[in-house]
Amino acid sequence: MRIIFRCDPMLIEHLPRPIPARGALPEWLRAMPATAYSAIHGRDIRTLKQCPPVVDAMTYGFMVLLPCDVVVDKGTFSWDWQIPEPVTQNHPRAPLSFHTPGQLAGSPFATPGQAALKFNSFWTIEVEDGWSLFATHPVNREDLPFRLVTGLVDSDRFSDGGINFPAVWTEPGFSGVLAKGTPVAQCFAVPRAAPQLEYEVFDEERQASYARTVASVLSTPGVYRKRFRARRGRSTGE
Repeated sequence: MRIIFRCDPMLIEHLPRPIPARGALPEWLRAMPATAYSAIHGRDIRTLKQCPPVVDAMTYGFMVLLPCDVVVDKGTFSWDWQIPEPVTQNHPRAPLSFHTPGQLAGSPFATPGQAALKFNSFWTIEVEDGWSLFATHPVNREDLPFRLVTGLVDSDRFSDGGINFPAVWTEPGFSGVLAKGTPVAQCFAVPRAAPQLEYEVFDEERQASYARTVASVLSTPGVYRKRFRARRGRSTGE
């Protein structure tokens, strides 16, 4: 899949580029132990760090990054970002803008009197024909003090304007700095064609295979991990 990122020529030296998601794994994942004692099992068991589905999801696609430090003081946002004047008309210069509270009315994101953030885009994104761009909160990043609103954009057709990413600030008492390079959106291309759903019951062969697989997973530490990696044919990125 070829994905093309474009930006204003005056900003090319000032913007962090979108990066593969595997390059933006959080420090907590790197630092957490691979095993931990379980009183229920009476032994050490594998942690999320050794769960291929979790890690693969976190390393899938690419990350859009915050272009500068943003200082947050209990709901007030400020920044000092000196960039050249873009040559493109109507181009944003601020890393953030806002949606009024009324735009969230009736949704579970709404908090009375609280606007939504909008992470402004400085890159346009083009994907191949027939594909769309799925943009969501960085996977499993509950440590971030905001929650991105998930969206789907036909970026094979819409690639002349930037995609802005709306988000809800989830920690009203937070004071600190959102650092330049913080991942604000995790994106990946998905086919636009609707899937064809089919439903079947297990035949005898699949019943036996299912039973063997579950028994192996429950009885042998690490077997699921090994089978999963063998099927995917690649590292989990741990």
